[in-house]
Amino acid sequence: MIRSSLIALALACTLATGCAVGPNYSRPPVTTPEQVRGNEAASDAGSLADLPWWEIFQDDALKSLIDEALKNSYDVRLATWRVEEARANAGIARSEFDPAIQAGGGWSRGRRPLGSTLGSAPVNLYDVNLGLTWEIDLWGRIRRLHEAALAEYLATEEARRGVLLSLVSEVATSYFELRRLDLQLEIARRTTGAFQETYDLFNRRLEAGAASALETSSAGASLASTAASIPDLERQITAQENRIAFLLGRPPEAIPRGAALNDQPLPQVIPAGLPSALLERRPDLREAEQQLVAANAEVGVAMADFFPTLSLTGAFGGVARQVSDLFGNGRTWSVGGGLLSPVFQGRALKNQHRAAVARWEEARVRYEQIVTSAFQEVATALVAYQKLAAEEKEQARSVDAYRQAVGLSNSRYVGGLSDYLEVLQSQQQLFPAENALARIRADRLETLVGLYKALGGGWKLSDPQWQGPERHAGAAPVSSR
Repeated sequence: MIRSSLIALALACTLATGCAVGPNYSRPPVTTPEQVRGNEAASDAGSLADLPWWEIFQDDALKSLIDEALKNSYDVRLATWRVEEARANAGIARSEFDPAIQAGGGWSRGRRPLGSTLGSAPVNLYDVNLGLTWEIDLWGRIRRLHEAALAEYLATEEARRGVLLSLVSEVATSYFELRRLDLQLEIARRTTGAFQETYDLFNRRLEAGAASALETSSAGASLASTAASIPDLERQITAQENRIAFLLGRPPEAIPRGAALNDQPLPQVIPAGLPSALLERRPDLREAEQQLVAANAEVGVAMADFFPTLSLTGAFGGVARQVSDLFGNGRTWSVGGGLLSPVFQGRALKNQHRAAVARWEEARVRYEQIVTSAFQEVATALVAYQKLAAEEKEQARSVDAYRQAVGLSNSRYVGGLSDYLEVLQSQQQLFPAENALARIRADRLETLVGLYKALGGGWKLSDPQWQGPERHAGAAPVSSR
């Protein structure tokens, strides 16, 4: 009879848990532009983010570096363990749905007072028992706790995918910066050689009495100034190599190179896709939304704390003077239930609820802020990519003109048609112009990397696919030049 009553009570309580107090989550409305600024003429056929990273970066050396970083980076390993921690926390919250059973045992030895009807000889008592406690989730408190923990776990999983994307971007950006320094070092060495030839020419003419000491000194100053940039560039290259090695989880060492900076492919057009799709592609936006889901569930937990808590308890065991009698005539059992209801908490529950609502509002504003920032990042990078292409074209024309000027001025000087000022001036103008062209080219490549990250690149990749260039079915390569 008692067993039947217990089963009926548990069934009734289970049915009662079909309703959980607190708000159910719904995504808050955010302002989504109809078109991404800088991509007004593009269609919604696809996005750069649909492609895997190895189709964006065609340099084999860079692919190898990214692949190694994804396997060995400290950030990836830390993010993986944070996911494991959050998964375990979600499991802890889930376990509260189930009854908790504890086992216990004990032994005692004692004696009764003199004159007791049971005698005064020492007595051994053995006891063993199983205890059960089970909170019936009447108001959905446990359910909301589990919902919050699950959302936190999903948020860490999205954060981990965000680490993968950020790592790909950081390695690529650092590599292009390294290739920019390599190109500038090549330019500095070539220019130093040109100034050395000019200085030697002036010096020979000075010794022959056909040039002045002023010409030779000016040429020497230009030579020394350009040569001084070489050790500084070599220092920067070493520092950049060490930075990349750290991203790979390596000790400081040299980094292998692939294609030169000017040989790196650049897409002519960047498809951005629909602005609304950004909410589903970017891992940081999905992470922020899961944190909002968790905050919403915690409001439900705070509301459930206003209501009574119903718990069932049970015990089964034995007490006997001999161990052999524990499960014989010494068996004991008990069943009970308890209702704990808050009466006066000094407004603690009310303030806990207010705090939970405030945290939800904070999470909502943070989500809206991150979404708006994402659209800003994409629009800014798209316009920058287009303008840098135009800037590189004009700067290349400038470099070509300066190279022609250097050749003409040297010919005119040797032919006696111009003085040393024309030669020095043309050489001095070519050096910064070539450096500026290298910088613009690197900026275009780094902007491409930033666009890939801002658009949520690689969002279709599974975890195994992130770890290497396994071709992504159905993804068409980007046209480049």
